[in-house]
Amino acid sequence: MSTEKVRRSYKATYAVLALAVGGYALLQSLVIPVLPTIQAGLHTSQNTVTWVLTAYLLAAAIFTPIMGRLGDMYGKERLLVLTLIALTLGSLLAAVASSITLMIVARAIQGIGGGVLPLAFGLIRDEFPQEKILGAIGVIAALAAAGAGVGIVLAGPIVDVFNYHWLFWIPMVVMGLGAIAAHLVIPESEVRTPGKLSWNGVILLSVWLVALILAISEAPTWGWGSSRVIGLIVAGVVIAGLWIYVEAHSKNPLIDMHMMRIPAVWTTNLVAFLVGVGMYAVFAFLPEFLQTPHSAGYGFGLSITRSGLLLLPLSVFMFFFGMLSGRLSRRYGSKRVLVVGLFVDLVSFFLLTVAHAAQWEILLAMVIEGIGFGLAFSSMSALVVVAVPPEQTGVASGMNANIRTIGGSVGAAVMSSIVTSGVRAGAVPRESGYTHGFLLLTVATVFATFAAFFVPGRRPTPSTRDTKTAPHGELGIVAAGTLAGGESE
Repeated sequence: MSTEKVRRSYKATYAVLALAVGGYALLQSLVIPVLPTIQAGLHTSQNTVTWVLTAYLLAAAIFTPIMGRLGDMYGKERLLVLTLIALTLGSLLAAVASSITLMIVARAIQGIGGGVLPLAFGLIRDEFPQEKILGAIGVIAALAAAGAGVGIVLAGPIVDVFNYHWLFWIPMVVMGLGAIAAHLVIPESEVRTPGKLSWNGVILLSVWLVALILAISEAPTWGWGSSRVIGLIVAGVVIAGLWIYVEAHSKNPLIDMHMMRIPAVWTTNLVAFLVGVGMYAVFAFLPEFLQTPHSAGYGFGLSITRSGLLLLPLSVFMFFFGMLSGRLSRRYGSKRVLVVGLFVDLVSFFLLTVAHAAQWEILLAMVIEGIGFGLAFSSMSALVVVAVPPEQTGVASGMNANIRTIGGSVGAAVMSSIVTSGVRAGAVPRESGYTHGFLLLTVATVFATFAAFFVPGRRPTPSTRDTKTAPHGELGIVAAGTLAGGESE
């Protein structure tokens, strides 16, 4: 694609990608505050209704890298349209679901939408002017993160005014329009990775992810020491090892293990896992803390809507500082921005641990946390995208998002075990449970900050490579890498 065509089309592409990612992010979290409402409406048990979340996580974990890889092979625009169609279909089925079985199936179909993120990052890298890449990645990453928080805020008012079915009718319309716009507006990327899909890799990846996420999601109910949880975790680890071996020796791997060993990739993925632990646990449990009645000796007895509003600053500041992240990365390097963001998050989790008796304390912690997450999420995405060749952008960013989701599953499950430890069924958790849970998130952020120091901070300049033999698109990415890493060697 010529530079002139790129400059003509990238703004329209940007708008469609923002719509797609924003809609997908909302679907991640809209159901979290209203699971009890869905449970009552579908006449099911508390344990069964949690599968509305678990099925979504499982499907997203499996399809995020697969859709990224297929996009690299067959065209990112084409796969983005298919992904948005899947989100539209899944939302339609969820909106009309009259049984928990159909609702779970619908949420699994929505999980295919996890491919939106790697496909969006890949299109940005392929189609945007070089100087716009880091800023665009920052905004899209911020939308993905902040949108999840906005979903929690919007859930209450939507259910109050309409009913929980509208949590899916509205995204269905948005995703349907997004699919049409993507087909009409986004140019097909010319950057392709020839090859075949490794079905052995797909099957093994699916099995170990299902085993691991199922064990983690059900551990608070089954017990961390139960034979089912231990057996699933052991099976997941063993099969993951087999998957790595098969992928490393495959001619057409789903995930290139050589790419995954790139220092900037594996260190950023480690940080993503630990950051996911903190962020998703806050989304899952802080609303419950805020809704706890005063009679428990803590909490504020807030409604779903009012508790969501207290979390609104988290999303707002996350988005705006995510937008700012690209500019800061160009000036100071993405690694420095990542480290600063994690330090800010560390302050917010410490505040939640020691000061949560007044609403203004929660509000302050959410503002600080939004700033930190906005800087961290966007810089992580930039670090991964610029660290790999253009043809591996989709799968690399997909795995980064996947690892963050797995971290969120781990964080939410462990937090649940801590909060509910020693509490009889149906009883309100003790305040100490939340305090210990917030402390856990603080410790996880300490480890994330420590890990961020090992992310490589420098990238080679174009002069260090043979400009005559560099493959298509590589020189621009080397320049982006230099911007992402700070000063060049």
